[in-house]
Amino acid sequence: MPESGTDNKADADTEFQAYMAARWPVLVRTAYLLTGDRFLAEDLAQTALTRVYASWRRVRRADDVDAYVRRVLVNANSGRFRKRRVAEHLVAAPQDGRSHIPHEPLAQRSAVMAALAELPPRQRAVVVLRYWEDLSEREVAAVLGCSTGTVKSQASKALARLRNSAALVDPGSVLAESGRKDAE
Repeated sequence: MPESGTDNKADADTEFQAYMAARWPVLVRTAYLLTGDRFLAEDLAQTALTRVYASWRRVRRADDVDAYVRRVLVNANSGRFRKRRVAEHLVAAPQDGRSHIPHEPLAQRSAVMAALAELPPRQRAVVVLRYWEDLSEREVAAVLGCSTGTVKSQASKALARLRNSAALVDPGSVLAESGRKDAE
């Protein structure tokens, strides 16, 4: 008869694998919006899931596992800046193989990414969590470990910067800066 601890570990591993497979695309998308780099995003999502796996038995009993994992993801992203001061170079367009084909959705996406790159990391995190992840102000505050007032003020400042962003005012300039020409 197998030990109950072995069965629980196997169940926990199976449950974690199912969770990871289901949430991987969302975690990578969120990480991409935080970092602006597809490869860093995948590394960041993997780091977050590695940390979550280490304490999965406890994490899976949390009220909101997704909120816990998002917090780990945001903290891992913040940790990138603490460990070593590396200049962050966000790219205007993702390197997904389709970026050489100029079309309107690409120009819009490139403009949004360029505008996000202009924001400080905390404001970018607030915008990503609040508007892309569609979290409430209270949930964003919990993920970032700050007050809802801070979330509101950071969102307000970020939106003001985005409204005045040259990349969003003239999305064609982002394509021109990256060496591509608009389709006529």
